[in-house]
Amino acid sequence: MALADPSYDGYSAVFLMDGVDVSRQMRATEFDAFLDGYVGLSDLADTEVRGVFVQTGPDLLIRALVFFRIYFDDEGRADSHWNIPVEALAQRGSAGPDLGAGPIRLVCRSRCPDKKFADELWDPDMTPGSNHFQSIRKAVEANHLKFKRKAAASDEYIPVLRTAIGKSDAAIASQEAVAQRNRLAHIIREQRLRIKTLQSAHQDSLAAVQRENRLEHRARQEEVDEMERRLERARLESEKLRKRLERRDLQVSELRQQLEEAMALAAAPRGMEEAAQAEVVLLREQLDRKQRELDGQLEVSRELEQALDDARGQLPDENSLIRQLQDQKVFLVGYHAGVGHITLPFNDFRRYVDNPAGYAAEKCGISEPAYRRWLEHYEEPVCRAPGEKAGEICGQPVMRISQPADFEPGVHDRCDRHSPAA
Repeated sequence: MALADPSYDGYSAVFLMDGVDVSRQMRATEFDAFLDGYVGLSDLADTEVRGVFVQTGPDLLIRALVFFRIYFDDEGRADSHWNIPVEALAQRGSAGPDLGAGPIRLVCRSRCPDKKFADELWDPDMTPGSNHFQSIRKAVEANHLKFKRKAAASDEYIPVLRTAIGKSDAAIASQEAVAQRNRLAHIIREQRLRIKTLQSAHQDSLAAVQRENRLEHRARQEEVDEMERRLERARLESEKLRKRLERRDLQVSELRQQLEEAMALAAAPRGMEEAAQAEVVLLREQLDRKQRELDGQLEVSRELEQALDDARGQLPDENSLIRQLQDQKVFLVGYHAGVGHITLPFNDFRRYVDNPAGYAAEKCGISEPAYRRWLEHYEEPVCRAPGEKAGEICGQPVMRISQPADFEPGVHDRCDRHSPAA
């Protein structure tokens, strides 16, 4: 980090922040050593840290602040690619709050003179009770870095032309008005800065919520896909088992027929009795074995059918967002043109997500194609009669029909020239 102005070298510092507090202080020259990789900070390993470049005057009053971010790797060394010209930015900062020496030069995410570095900066918090500016001011006043303070020149021996005694009331009032305007300008600057920082914080929070929602939706979609795969596998297994049971039933029928034939032989003359009895015993054993196999297959079939039913009716995981919303009795509301706001029961949520337009058409009491034709007319109310060239339409504006059930294709989407009456 090459200093842009060597005259400020002795009065430049870098503060590392932990929330609203200053957790570590170092002179700018010490910070250069961290950037060059000579030393590391093991307690900051694999961490993105919020830092502040502080520039003061010889009187140790703050002149400029640059709020930057820097990453420390797994060994606690500063990112070697970090190259924000904080000193140069400090010289170009816009007017900020008065921290004792007049408005400071301020550089932060919402007040960056060079927009290409804005994403590497952060906005300070100006909320009462958690004000970064006050924490930095107190740290500078404590002077733990032992900067040599140079007192401001005393005006004890400065000759003053004492002509103000005879000032008129108008001149005094003018001076007071100027002072009042300066105070108001200072307050306005601080409020504008606070508004910008609040807007930036709101955008960050909104982006975080949207990112979390995307991740939650992706996880839920993966769960749904996995459930559908399990259902498909169970369906295939059930189909295989059904075919095997049919084959077993056929075999049992054949065995029963053979048993009946054997019993008929048993009723034959005594000379054939022994052979018939032996065949009957054999057939009974085969029949019993097949019956046991059939009973086992039926039990497996019942287990698979129960697993399939359980999979179809499985509730959302109790830790998922959908389950929490369902337990809290939160209603899901969607909006569609022609229907307005729709309160979605949780049982209809999957059907709505799969086909929102079809769900809206059902609420309107019309078919989905009719609803889509009306929606096309509602979003762009023009004549859709074929134009002179192939693939073109007339395009003349027509009156918009606001209710899907009142819309008639070929009538309400035709201009006067192409209407059926013409």
